[in-house]
Amino acid sequence: MRTAFVALLLLLLTTLSPTPAGAADNGEWSVRPADSAITPRAAFDLPALPGATLTDRAVVTNTTAAELTFRLYVADAHNTERDGGLAVRGIEETQRDVGAWGMPEQDTITVPPRSAVTVGVTLAVPRDASPGDHVGALVAVDTRVRPANGSHLGVQRGVGARIHLRVEGPRQPGLAVEEVRFSARSPQIPWTGTRESTVAYTLRNTGNVTLTPRVSLRVGGVVVGGPGERRLANVPPELLPGQRVRLTETWAGAPFAGWGQVTVTASADDVRGSGTDGFLKVPWLFPACLALLSAVWWLLRRRRRAARTEGAVARG
Repeated sequence: MRTAFVALLLLLLTTLSPTPAGAADNGEWSVRPADSAITPRAAFDLPALPGATLTDRAVVTNTTAAELTFRLYVADAHNTERDGGLAVRGIEETQRDVGAWGMPEQDTITVPPRSAVTVGVTLAVPRDASPGDHVGALVAVDTRVRPANGSHLGVQRGVGARIHLRVEGPRQPGLAVEEVRFSARSPQIPWTGTRESTVAYTLRNTGNVTLTPRVSLRVGGVVVGGPGERRLANVPPELLPGQRVRLTETWAGAPFAGWGQVTVTASADDVRGSGTDGFLKVPWLFPACLALLSAVWWLLRRRRRAARTEGAVARG
């Protein structure tokens, strides 16, 4: 069977949990940081100076009735191009950030049924590491290859516990909105059928801090129908430093006619970015009505001229 290593989704944990249920878990095995002396942790949250070497421990738990063998590695995290969700690079991919700095003390472990194994992890931060947030994961990949549905390819599954490394230095948040495209789609006859336009834009984190962006859209100019402003929903909950994602959202009930510009504005951590796109939308009924009114006006004018001519002839 041919095999393909698929991208591993990074399970994001936004709150600490007092139980192992807070670990990155797929129902068969989990990966989590070893508990600290004070409180359990759901993710590795590590501050560091450039040039520092950090050590920590992770617990890999097998909840099945069979022995499982895992390959362990540290991976870079990134936002996916498809929807901006977080994922980690595969074990065969080149790691350039946290994945290149980290190493588990064992690259392969075997965990007995319904048992757990603790393994050490080292992160060697380069002296020239840039300040700010660096995000990755410690990943445990099942060595078994499973058949994929409807395919001759096989897949391997992995679970990753998040690593959030903050290198000390100036925090410089930055956010940009680029390549805004507004596509107005509406029925040719106003107020009939469904109006569903699309808004596409690129969201880019230009700083060194992980952001939670909020994005809104505003329409300016002369428009007919639809609200002039709305909040966009299909926004990634986290945008990592240096990452850019292309996002598209449908807009049912958008303005169906007019001209002006669409402005997409993103904000987070007291920073803002915006981008615009101009539009011109005229349903065929509008020029048809204009042509009809012009024709009626021309006929009326012609009749008035004819009536005046006939009156002048009669008086003469």
